Amino acid sequence: MTLEAFADTIIPGEKRSPDDRAIAGVSEGGGAVAAGAIELLEWDATGVSEGLGPLSAALNGHATAYAHELGLTLDESVPPFVALGFPERTALVERLTKPGHPEKDGWVLLALFSNMAYDSAAHMSITDALEQGHPGLLSMGFAKPDTDGLWRFPNYSYGRVLAKSHPDTTESGSLA
Repeated sequence: MTLEAFADTIIPGEKRSPDDRAIAGVSEGGGAVAAGAIELLEWDATGVSEGLGPLSAALNGHATAYAHELGLTLDESVPPFVALGFPERTALVERLTKPGHPEKDGWVLLALFSNMAYDSAAHMSITDALEQGHPGLLSMGFAKPDTDGLWRFPNYSYGRVLAKSHPDTTESGSLA
């Protein structure tokens, strides 16, 4: 729940249900959590999965100290970071990721993976992500493949050809 709240602070989304505490619900549509941030973080290929427990505990420790600093009383039925309001979560994450913070690298890494889940669906195939309605890829207008499963881009992204194809380029786009 703590890591979901962290990911939601990085790329907010809408609540999954009215009683959802991890997702603050400050944005419409799916955010980092709906895009699979937790699945990506827990994937052993990231190299961070074994450190998630200590990072979560440290984040809750920082949240408790931050709430004390502000004179806030936290709801003890949820982890301390989850109990913070969205503005307080955001301010705390900003503090933790600022240059000079001794734990900055760990918090920036969590933020990067939250972004990566949303921006690229790195934990799953792009085809599967698009078929499942991945919120990040869809919000960016990521093109679906053609009916044969291949991606082709008939329109140039800048509205014009930026360079001529090499004369030995085959029809499939490979160099002969």
